[in-house]
Amino acid sequence: MKSRPNLRPYLIRLGIVSLVSLVFAFIFNEATYILQKDPSDRAPTTVQLVIPAGTAEKIGAGQPVPSIPEEMVFVIGDVLEVVNQDSTSHQLGPIWVPAGATGSLVMDKVDRVSYSCSFKTQKYLGLEVRPPTTITTRVAALVLTVPTLAALLFLYSLAAYPMDKKAKHPAIREQA
Repeated sequence: MKSRPNLRPYLIRLGIVSLVSLVFAFIFNEATYILQKDPSDRAPTTVQLVIPAGTAEKIGAGQPVPSIPEEMVFVIGDVLEVVNQDSTSHQLGPIWVPAGATGSLVMDKVDRVSYSCSFKTQKYLGLEVRPPTTITTRVAALVLTVPTLAALLFLYSLAAYPMDKKAKHPAIREQA
């Protein structure tokens, strides 16, 4: 009758390697997240774009308005609020903002667009809407990382520190 192999030492090693993998992957993933974090990794908010007084005159003279950015980056759920302090009405894509008024646009899907714009010398403003990095995204990274790392470390540990079969299995010890 064949005796069943003792898998317990392998399972213990796999458990230890899995815990080490979880800790290492968590530290590595969080460190890279912190180092690569950009302004779009935030909760949705209201972003104000102020059109200052005298903008129409500057644009008419071909001069750029320094307070208005070339492009803007948003996350899903952001609201772009265009505040027109100029004496002339302005337009940004679908938003028509009369003089002294405010218009808003909800960023509800991932997109990269260039809207026609009356308060830029180039006559367009680039808007990019990104998905937010959430805790769910970060946990998904761990779920994808840990099993692969654990399997590789387990195999490397077996190659570097093989299980001593002679000490563990009396039948093998007797044959030697």
